[in-house]
Amino acid sequence: MNSSSLNINIQQAETSILAGVSTASTPRSKVVEYLEELAFLVDTAGGTVVKTYIQHLPYPDPKTYLGSGKLKEIADYISEHGIQMAVFDDELSPSQTRNIENVLQCKVLDRTHLILDIFARRARTAHAKTQVELAQYQYLLPRLTRMWTHLEKQRGGIGMRGPGEKEIETDRRVIRDRIRLLKNKLEEIDRQKTTQRGHREPFVRVALVGYTNVGKSTLMNLMSKSEVFAENKLFATLDTTVRKVVVDNQPFLLSDTVGFIRKLPHGLVESFKSTLDEIRENDILLHVIDISHPECEEQMAVVHQTLSDIKAGDKPIIFVFNKIDNYTWIEKDEDDLLPKEKCNQTLDELKQHYLAKTSHRSIFISAKTKENIPELRQLLLEEVQKILILKKYGK
Repeated sequence: MNSSSLNINIQQAETSILAGVSTASTPRSKVVEYLEELAFLVDTAGGTVVKTYIQHLPYPDPKTYLGSGKLKEIADYISEHGIQMAVFDDELSPSQTRNIENVLQCKVLDRTHLILDIFARRARTAHAKTQVELAQYQYLLPRLTRMWTHLEKQRGGIGMRGPGEKEIETDRRVIRDRIRLLKNKLEEIDRQKTTQRGHREPFVRVALVGYTNVGKSTLMNLMSKSEVFAENKLFATLDTTVRKVVVDNQPFLLSDTVGFIRKLPHGLVESFKSTLDEIRENDILLHVIDISHPECEEQMAVVHQTLSDIKAGDKPIIFVFNKIDNYTWIEKDEDDLLPKEKCNQTLDELKQHYLAKTSHRSIFISAKTKENIPELRQLLLEEVQKILILKKYGK
């Protein structure tokens, strides 16, 4: 199947509205953060966010996600301003998507569909393309009736980078056969990757992990003097890149891995099993954190949970707090008796906070300005030497 059959270049950024639901368990302030990230996803995909909607409900409406009144309000705005796309922050069921489209009369995507589309745009190697295609088909299978109608209309743009458009593929049996074929193909690739990793056995292996867009690829380029693609976009890197690094005559392997994100689609986690295996089989993890991001602690928690899910949480971890050059803080009013929040702490106060909070070794750097990079190299060298001693003499 030709995965490029729907690769239509966007000449003009598609306009979009975003929508989310706040509940008792997910307050409005949290939904605002999620929608800001969703806006970044839309920007990464090549779209432009025009307006954002949040509705407070006990729970998302099982038929239309939002209430009928709010949906009508959005429909009027879309019609008046010629908006091309509506993106919802949670995964929508096939019936929800169909019902929403009937009201809004525009293209409707959910967060999962948008992430899949970005992955399809970012995939470069045959391995990554196969993984993404499998995740796309698993997402599309319960949505075939609606999705193939889109394909028949030859609609392009964000979210329409589907894996194919042949009429015969409207048949669920054919789609399941394709999924089975892709799984078999990935199993073969997994075996090849396992063999390749076996050949690296004499070297200590270090993996850069972290939330998407925290600066892993920039740090990779700095440490290995290589040219890994780095961009201020989400999911700039999909394929695991491995480079040999030498510090004080001590060689080791450093790998740059796909970034994590909140609400990462389950199908992508399953499809990218071999890529995630690359993380699990490393000896040391460098957890890169964007210290300048207001929600860096939640991002850390997402990465921690993902590492636990793939059974890599017990690896030696070094916390690398990046982007200290971009960190800003607001001086707290002396009369304010409430505890200091992250935004009210100086960088030195924040360093003490995190150093006291974790037993893992930590360092604060700027990959952009190269501040504290020599110290990071020395810290990493010490950890690599510990692993070498363990490998030689055992525990």
